[in-house]
Amino acid sequence: MLDYIASAINTQTMLVLFAAIGAAATVLTLAMPVVFADPLGKRMKAVAVEREKIRARERERMAQGKQKVSLRESPKQYIQTIVEGFNLSKWVGQEEARLKLVQAGYRGQAPYVTYLFFRMVTPIVAFLAAAFYLFVVIEFNQPATVKLGLCIAAAYIGMHLPWMLLKSKIQKRQQSIKRAFPDTLDLLLICVESGMSIEAALKKVGDEVGSQSVALAEELTLTTAELSYLPDRRQAYDNLAKRTDLDGVKSVCMALTQAEKYGTPLANMLRVMAQENRDMRMSEAEKKAAGLPPKLTVPMILFFLPVLFVVILGPAVIKVMAVN
Repeated sequence: MLDYIASAINTQTMLVLFAAIGAAATVLTLAMPVVFADPLGKRMKAVAVEREKIRARERERMAQGKQKVSLRESPKQYIQTIVEGFNLSKWVGQEEARLKLVQAGYRGQAPYVTYLFFRMVTPIVAFLAAAFYLFVVIEFNQPATVKLGLCIAAAYIGMHLPWMLLKSKIQKRQQSIKRAFPDTLDLLLICVESGMSIEAALKKVGDEVGSQSVALAEELTLTTAELSYLPDRRQAYDNLAKRTDLDGVKSVCMALTQAEKYGTPLANMLRVMAQENRDMRMSEAEKKAAGLPPKLTVPMILFFLPVLFVVILGPAVIKVMAVN
């Protein structure tokens, strides 16, 4: 057996093996950037583009004194035509929809028009799909009024489906910002105590915190651009609070506004805010841990206890059956 293995392992076999390993490593190296794309790089690139747009827009406004010029990407023409033809912005709520889209990370006219378009299309598609399924695909032995009611219910769910997806996106984004915000305040405190201005500190922290929360890095970068080019610095902090819609961020923005107005030291304020946000994060973790036992009660009763009873009582039942 050993002689057979030794004869099989010759120079030619080793060369083929090493060549196969090298080819596999090369393919894996080339495929890694494509398969595992870096979302941070794309988001930071989008932030840089947004910053340049803000700069260009503010320069245009200050130079000409005219109305703001929209430099964002336009939506597709057929979507724009449908939205304008049915005047969807009137009944959906223009400002509220724009604010929710910004909180979800979608900026510009194109996401807004697309959101209005799907708010109109999804109820129609859901109604037609439910009608086709109930009246054609299956034999649903119910009156036509019941089928029609189910179709209307499907249309109602379809009407709220874009909003539910948008709300889920907002919650995920807020969770990402909330987890990284206390550490961000610590970094801001270090930068401010080292003598950096608030704009330079926000820019530096935005570059560093991107590995932990891309959404927070994006918001800090946009706030830096707005602080540099908006005529009222307080408006930049208000925009940050509206875009995040988090209590911790709102309190910090209010404190920064008061520090800008009254000239109070930023270091003391950031130290207190960082400790408060850290305590809030810890209290939320403790609340989730305290709510875990009640959530596990039903799975324990349905899945763990029957199996445990079978394991404990099974041998005894088998022995009793064997004796009888």
